[in-house]
Amino acid sequence: MIKKLFLFLAIAAAVAACSSKFDALLMSNDVDAKYDAAFNYFNSGKYRKAASLFESLSVMTTGTERDDTVQFYWGLSNYKNKDYYTAEANFSKFVNNFPRSAFSSEARFMRIDCLYRSTLRYELDQIPTYTAINAIDEYLRDYPNEGRASECIAMSKTLNDRLDKKAFENAKLYYKMEDFKASRVAFKNIIKNDPDNIYREDILYYIAMSSYKYAKNSIPGKQKERYLDFIDDYLNFIGEIPDSPYRKELNAMYLRAQRAVGKAVGEDATDKMKDKDFERERKAAAKK
Repeated sequence: MIKKLFLFLAIAAAVAACSSKFDALLMSNDVDAKYDAAFNYFNSGKYRKAASLFESLSVMTTGTERDDTVQFYWGLSNYKNKDYYTAEANFSKFVNNFPRSAFSSEARFMRIDCLYRSTLRYELDQIPTYTAINAIDEYLRDYPNEGRASECIAMSKTLNDRLDKKAFENAKLYYKMEDFKASRVAFKNIIKNDPDNIYREDILYYIAMSSYKYAKNSIPGKQKERYLDFIDDYLNFIGEIPDSPYRKELNAMYLRAQRAVGKAVGEDATDKMKDKDFERERKAAAKK
């Protein structure tokens, strides 16, 4: 027990000595000693201490040949310490202050990486996502042939897919609440504003489903007009995605909608689409 106590005290004393040495160095005005120590801490993986020293040096080296190096490694130390918010601020300031530095391209990419890591899942505020996408677009415009371009493109795709999902899920909430009129409008707005949305097939499906259910739940005097809207949505859907797994379900609804508006089953589809596959399916459904 006594040996353990002495060992504990020795360790505590060593830690206190190191701490005192670091604190003294942090308060020192010796630029060279502080500069060397900052890199020693950085290279040893002690990024929090390195960041503190580089921060202190940033004031002392302003306007000198070490200025951009200190500023860059201050940001990189914070990044390595997983303090992405502070690191992004460091790199953003660096890019503005040292546009011609040898570190400029890397600093811009590191800022993007920090922004990317700070984005939120699709259910939450997506302002950070838009900020990251804009930064990526600017980087790719200015450095189209840099080795980091493929990483930026991959990050941009992930972020844009997240925005697509948010838009899709937001519109889907109206459908789940059975507000089918609002649902149809919301889904159609997605197609209008973002025709390349990765959920396009599902969106077109829900547009048709929304218009069908809106018509079905309407008063008799409004049903015919609203079933005609569904028929338009249905024809748009199968015209664009004829082999969709949703087609069988929508075909059955189309037959019911045609009966509801008092037309010969399949007449419009045959005339407008000349779709032999649809005609075959229509006849099969009529026999059941």
